Amino acid sequence: MCLAVPAKLVQQDGQQGIADLHGNRLPVNTMMTPEAQPGDWILIHAGFAIERLNPEQARETWALIADVEKAAEATDRAMMTKTKSTLSTGRGTGGMS
Repeated sequence: MCLAVPAKLVQQDGQQGIADLHGNRLPVNTMMTPEAQPGDWILIHAGFAIERLNPEQARETWALIADVEKAAEATDRAMMTKTKSTLSTGRGTGGMS
């Protein structure tokens, strides 16, 4: 699965920039977003700024990512519980105990 994430552009030199992603500084290419300036929120995918965002869009995107992460964690917990239950009852082992 591919994912683009919001980050704040903090430095720029031509088409190369540095983005702040929750305290992590990452190199980013801004050739696809020539209007982006330091201080702007950008959407990053595979090292490229692919879109300029307003602060509200950045917050909304991070909230959606957090929701997806919580759902994935809940699914993982449910799968682990089901697997442990299956193993402890001997079901799913091909009749072997």
